[in-house]
Amino acid sequence: MGFMKMMVSRLKKDMVVLSGLVILVIHSSFINVSGGRMAGSFFAATGEARIIAEFLSLTNPFFNGWETHSFYVDKKTVYDSLKLDIAGLNREAFEYGLKGLDRLIQEGRTEKQQILSIIDFSQPSYKKRLYVIDLDNYSLLFQTWVAHGRNSGGEMANTFSNKPASYKSSLGFYLTGNTYRGKHGYSLKLEGLEKGINDNALRRAIVMHGADYVNESLANSQGYIGRSQGCPAISKTLYRPIIDHIKEGSCLFIYHPSERYLQSSPLLN
Repeated sequence: MGFMKMMVSRLKKDMVVLSGLVILVIHSSFINVSGGRMAGSFFAATGEARIIAEFLSLTNPFFNGWETHSFYVDKKTVYDSLKLDIAGLNREAFEYGLKGLDRLIQEGRTEKQQILSIIDFSQPSYKKRLYVIDLDNYSLLFQTWVAHGRNSGGEMANTFSNKPASYKSSLGFYLTGNTYRGKHGYSLKLEGLEKGINDNALRRAIVMHGADYVNESLANSQGYIGRSQGCPAISKTLYRPIIDHIKEGSCLFIYHPSERYLQSSPLLN
């Protein structure tokens, strides 16, 4: 028995050493000249990296893998590639949305990992502040107007609530659910994922639906579009294709540069 324990212990040590050597070889082969860091984006794109990562995760308890880390690193390039700054999307909104999506992927909570929808409430409602992004294909699928709750503000959404009958929008991360036909017609259920911030969404019937008060003519004539009872309502011309693209397991992030939210978000902290 003593001999067997000694052999197992020796084998474990050898495997740790071997995994360290593999890391050293890879690290010396692919260097990021700006910081001397491993080029995670390269490994995420290669089958060899996955094999190595699986091997290291089994043999070295201190190795956490590259896949989830490199997802965030890789997809950050989508912002500049699509020139989303010119489209008006706040970079902070995009990167926080990406960070939260990465967390959801790690936890196995999203089925459509490539789709990220962002509502940027740092913009006034007369702007097209809903963005539906295909991260894998580097494509901005939709950019359009979206309403906020009537008690969240006029031109700008400034106050938010998770309380029923508040008629305010709720910030944070949502998972899209199934579609149904309700009083607003074809609609999409939204599950709020952050306790105390938006987890009353289903109870409040916060859904995505089409609305006549979300249109360009209102935005131009009065300086803001109509407001909802808290739902992210969108135009009647685009609600169906948008809902069909994002339904059943994609991530929706409603952003505002609110320190209170950013510091208390369970998914961002």
